[in-house]
Formats: sequence, C-alpha cells, structure tokens
Amino acid sequence: MISNWSVSVRRASRALRGPAPVTYGLIALCCLIFVIGPAAGFNPAYGSGDALLAAQRAYFHRWGVVPAELFEGSPRAALTPATALFIHGSWVHLLGNMLFLYVFGVMTEERMGRVQFILFYVGCGYLALLGYAAANADSEQSLVGASGAISAVLGAFLYLFPGARVTSLLPFLFFLPLRFPAWVVLPFWAALQWLAAGRAGQGPGVAYLAHLVGFGLGLAFAWVRFGDRKGPKGGLGRAVVGDGRATRVKAAQAPAPEGEKQP
Repeated sequence: MISNWSVSVRRASRALRGPAPVTYGLIALCCLIFVIGPAAGFNPAYGSGDALLAAQRAYFHRWGVVPAELFEGSPRAALTPATALFIHGSWVHLLGNMLFLYVFGVMTEERMGRVQFILFYVGCGYLALLGYAAANADSEQSLVGASGAISAVLGAFLYLFPGARVTSLLPFLFFLPLRFPAWVVLPFWAALQWLAAGRAGQGPGVAYLAHLVGFGLGLAFAWVRFGDRKGPKGGLGRAVVGDGRATRVKAAQAPAPEGEKQP
C-alpha cells in the first residue's frame, strides 16, 4: 500500500500533543507478529529454503483472507478479515504500513479517543478486506496487511485535518518540491488507488480496492461522527509525501466547515 508515499506528520497543536497508546500498541503488535512469523525469516522453527516458503504459504492461508473460503460459512474464515490486519508479507509491506499508521494514526487517535479509535481501526479494516473479498469472491489468493484499516485512518484524517499543508516531491515534475493541502494530496492518492484498482488482477500484488473501501469508510465515519466538530484548527507539522524521498507538512488554518499484500 502506498509504497511510493512516505509521510511524517507532527501533531497539529498543543491541544493534540500527548501519548497515543493504541497507535503505538498496534505498531508494536504488528512488528512483533511479523518478527516471530515466517515472513521475517528470523524464526528457525520454520526452517529455510523450500520449507520456509511452504511455511509462509500455510501461514498466510491460515491467518489471511482467502475470498473463495470466506463466504462458505466457516467461523474460522469469518475471523480472518480481523487477523489479516496484523499479518504482513514482507519488510517493505510492514514498514510502509507502520510509517503511515504512525504519522496519521497518532493525531487521529488523539482526536477520536482510544476506545473509539481502536474500534474504528479494526471495524473499518475488517470491512475493507470484506469488501475486497466480496468483489473477488472466486480468488484463492491470501490477502494480508493493515492497509485497509490504515486507509480508513487516512480518510478520517482528511476530514479532521483538511488544512494540513503537504510539500511533495513528484517524480513526473522532476522532484520539484510543491506544497498542497491535505484535501488535495489525499484525494489524489485515492484517485491513484482507483486507477490502479481498475488495472489490477486477482494475482499476487496490492489490493487497491481494499484501500478505496477503507478510505471511503474512514471519511464517512469522521463526517458522521464529528460533523463540523473537527477539533483544533491550525498548528504545525512536518511530513514526507510523494515519492518517499523528502517532504514536509505544515498544518495551516483549516477551512471552515499509508498493500494489502497478497503473497
């Protein structure tokens, strides 16, 4: 997910500064699960070579979403859209997702509150993977990753902090630094996901549709839940957005009323 984007955002204002234990806990949990699982290659219990590859396939099949099995009525399969949120297929997959969760999740959690944020994260992530599975009901590819949930965080962030100004380095503009507000950058990212989803097949790769479903759910939830009560407007922040090289963000006065991987 968002493998070509890197983002690092500070808090929007003093009112938003403080711990975000749910975000940090999710990051720690995902990293721990990855390190002890077969995908990292650190656990000797999974063997090496062909044995390790077989263990990875079995691991992803057990804990990931397999659309062809999800709607057969199995209780175990019904839980996989939740378990898949904590499984990642590679270091790049993990680190990209965790970076986006950190920079967007901290502010979003502090705005929503801990309990509401964790329910939002897991619920939207579950529905995002469920939406992808419903659209690809015959696929037997395992789907894992937190991208659907993190895309929901991006959607909520867009609504709650639309005035955050992002300086991006865009490859098709020779990496010239350009400043855009979040309400331009994040919809542009969503448009890229939409275009990519139209060209994506059912084979291994990135589940762009899960990103779109998650983003839409997050935006809709923030709109319904918070209305015009977006919290503090303005403040400062820094970010990296664009091709993942170097960017900054400045949260300006808000206007008035992160794939899923298929190993």
